This record gives sequence, structure tokens and C-alpha cells, in this order.
Amino acid sequence: MPKVTVVMPSLNVAKYIRQCMESVLNQTLKDIEILCVDAGSTDGTLEILQEYAAEDDRITIIHSEKKSYGYQMNLGMDAAKGEYMGIVETDDYADPEMFEALYTIAHAEQLDVVKSGFYYYYSKPEERNEPVRIVSEIVSKRILCPLTDFRSPTEMVEFFNIKPTIWSAIYRLSFLKENHIRLNETPGASFQDTSFNFKVWACAQRVRLLRNCFLHYRQDNEGSSINSPGKVYCISDEYNEMERFLNLHPEKKAKLEGVRVRIKLDSYLWNHARLSEPLQEEFIQFAAQEFQRDMALGYFDKKYFSWYKWEVLHWIMSDPLEYHRWFLAEKNGTKYVGKTLPKENMLQKLERKARGGVKCLKEHGFIYTWKNLLCKIKRRILNV
Repeated sequence: MPKVTVVMPSLNVAKYIRQCMESVLNQTLKDIEILCVDAGSTDGTLEILQEYAAEDDRITIIHSEKKSYGYQMNLGMDAAKGEYMGIVETDDYADPEMFEALYTIAHAEQLDVVKSGFYYYYSKPEERNEPVRIVSEIVSKRILCPLTDFRSPTEMVEFFNIKPTIWSAIYRLSFLKENHIRLNETPGASFQDTSFNFKVWACAQRVRLLRNCFLHYRQDNEGSSINSPGKVYCISDEYNEMERFLNLHPEKKAKLEGVRVRIKLDSYLWNHARLSEPLQEEFIQFAAQEFQRDMALGYFDKKYFSWYKWEVLHWIMSDPLEYHRWFLAEKNGTKYVGKTLPKENMLQKLERKARGGVKCLKEHGFIYTWKNLLCKIKRRILNV
């Protein structure tokens, strides 16, 4: 049994594949299995993979008859023989110590998942990496159970709202298979990490989040899903898949349905913001209908919302086009004449600051929180 199986889905990434493959082949953890799952590349990607496979017997090439990221990943998961499974998308690359560092912790602590930070990677106009820390120093030392370790509803929402980044983690393969956790097999590469990540958090008993960053997530591949405004409703497929999964597990549904629709609001707001203007209008009306349905089914629970997000939700449900017009005015920096969101009252402000203080205390400890408070008081007094 290899220590880690690395699944690498590919489709027409000849421009990036060598840098990616070299980063995986040169891992300090040598006991790895590498499954390259190609979905019919026509730009030379497959030939490059075959070249590498001829030189390293750790590599197996799997041919996918479907151009679906989820289908490719499921093929890799089914074929995997490792104790843990990792993912490297073939326009990204990994630091040499990534899988050794993640496996050492996961194996020693018998974790279901260990997840690290990552880098936003830009190759132009000049090469740069921007680290993204997903957790504080204090929380990084804890082993978490996402379903039971968060007493506060808003804390649970924040955890489930961590960027999916499923390629910055490794997963115990038996955990994935025992819980029937698979990716949504919708066409293309269309946010299938969203429902996969939700299922993982819904089922995992032992999780560690690390501050270290290892994976370099490319931002300038014109063909990636983050740069495809045409995928208007793909995010909805993911939330439908989460709902289907929860319906199969009533005990999880009771605890997580409110979380699901709360993070759905954030995902739909993100999707609306990234689309081109005519599609934004179309999507926000679709979102309003979805939210009205969820409200009628009793899924929305105010305890998972800040006052601001609760107001946004109701505004979209009641008048999605007016919300859209307000959004455009805010985006363009122009004055909007019409309905706007109400201002935060004093009680709401105090509640927000109290929650922020408690969160800071839990994540960073007393000394950091006290210093942070003193700095804010000083700035207020000096008006800087």
C-alpha cells in the first residue's frame, strides 16, 4: 500500500503539465502512487504523460471517456491503493515537502483529513505567490470534528465556508469510501469541489487545519473554471448535490441543513458578482426563486446569519432586480436612488463586536486579543 495516492486530472494542459509533473515526481515522500486521469487531451498533454510514465513506474495513466472533473476524480479514487489520497490539478504545482508533511501528521494522529494553506500563484506579468493561511496558530494545534466541535452556529458556518481547495489536503482513503463520498459528475470542471468538501466536513471525525502553505494554485489559466463566466448555474448543481446527500443522512441533515443554505447564500452572491452583467440579472432572479423555496421548506434559520446577511437574503427574495441595481451602483461607485440596506443599530453593532472579540480570543488567545483591542482604542483616540 503506497502512503499517498496522488490523483491528477488533466485536459489540455500541455502548457503547464511538465512543471506540475516534476513537482509531484520530486516529492520528498517517495512512497506515492501517481494516477494521471486524462479526459481526451488533444494538445499533447497525453503524450507528455506517457513520456513520464515510461520513465517512472509509480505513474499510471487512466483514460476518462467523459470530460467531467468529478468523473475523472471518481475514476482516480476507485483505482487508488494508497492509505491517503491527495489531489494535484495539472495546471498547479506542489512544493517538494507537501505530501511528506501532510502524511506525517495524518498518519501519526490517525486523521481523516489534514488540510493546509495554499498560494495564489501568478506567472505573469511577473511570477509571484501570495500565501493564504486558512487557520490561526491556536486552532491549527487542535484536532476538530466539524459536526460536533462548534457550539456557536456562526462558528460552524465559518468553518464550512472555508475555501474548498480540496487539493491542499489529503484524505484517508478508507474514510472516503466508507462514507460514500464522491464528486458530482457534472460536465466540465464546474465547482465540483464544493459539494465534495461539504460531504467531507459533514462526515469527518478527526481533522487538522495547518497554517503551512504547499500547493501553488494558478490564477492565470484562461481555461480554468474561475475564469469561465458561462457556467451560470453550475454552483446550483453543487448545492442540489449537498441536499441529496443530506436527505440520505437524516441525522446530519438535522444539524447541517441550516448551514448548507447559509453558505449557499454566500456562494450565490459570489457567483452573481463574477458573471457578466446580463447573466447577473438572470442568475439573481433564479437565486430568489431558490431562496423562496428553501424558506418555504423551513431550511433557513436566523441563528446562522449576521443581521446584514439576513437582510440581504430577504431583499433578494422580495425584489432581486432592485438588489441587482443596487449591487451595480455599489460596484461602479455611483449613487443609487432607491431601496438600500438598513443601517446597523447600536445593539447589532455591540453584538457584532462581541462576537468578533470572542472569535479572536478563541483563535489567537488572550495576549493577541488584548493587544489588538489596545491598538484599536489607540487609533480611535488619535483618530488615525
